[in-house]
Amino acid sequence: MYRVFEALDELVTIVEEARGVPMTSSCVVPRGDALELLDDIRDALPGDVDDAQDVLDKRDEIVHKARAEAESTVNSANAEAERTVAEANAEAERLIAEARARAEQMIADARDEAERTVTSGEAEYRDLTDRSRAESERMIQAGRDAYDRAVEEGRHEQARLVAQTEVVQAAHGEAARIVDEAHAEADRQRSDCDGYVDGKLAEFSELLATTLRTVDSGRNHLRGSAHLSGGRGTVYDYQAH
Repeated sequence: MYRVFEALDELVTIVEEARGVPMTSSCVVPRGDALELLDDIRDALPGDVDDAQDVLDKRDEIVHKARAEAESTVNSANAEAERTVAEANAEAERLIAEARARAEQMIADARDEAERTVTSGEAEYRDLTDRSRAESERMIQAGRDAYDRAVEEGRHEQARLVAQTEVVQAAHGEAARIVDEAHAEADRQRSDCDGYVDGKLAEFSELLATTLRTVDSGRNHLRGSAHLSGGRGTVYDYQAH
């Protein structure tokens, strides 16, 4: 290819240095020199053209090979990406299943604990109510007995004093005092009984409030676990009545 450019340069020089034809833009070129240079160019071109074609063919082969390797690399990358995505999906499903199982177990445990707490509270309530009722009935009966004894004593005292003219008024006053004291004692015992029952009911109310706070805390913890697992899965909810 170098000889081609060299011969062309020489041919250009010959034309530039050729003698011009007067009154025209033509010139007189040495035919032999020009033909010799053209023969050199013609002889040099086929080999250079072949070399250039070989380079082009080699380039096409390299491009084709590179394209094939690129396609193979892309296919391999796509296959690897699909495999990675499939493995990631499988791992995510496994983690979600484990989280769902743990959440269901926690809900079942919380439900069992709540049922045990409610059952225990109901038993405690019945026991307190029964004891309070028994104590109330005992105190009321004691008040009635004291009232009856006071009334009976007052009657006896009144009957004894009626026979004595000078102390009849005093006897009436004493009898009335005794009766009033009996009434006051009965009222006091009834008030003590009501206070005792109210205190026991207040203790049971505090126990139920503590139980409900424990159940609400467990429910909030379960909601928090469900949100951390990606928001998927079944959320169970229930209310204590």
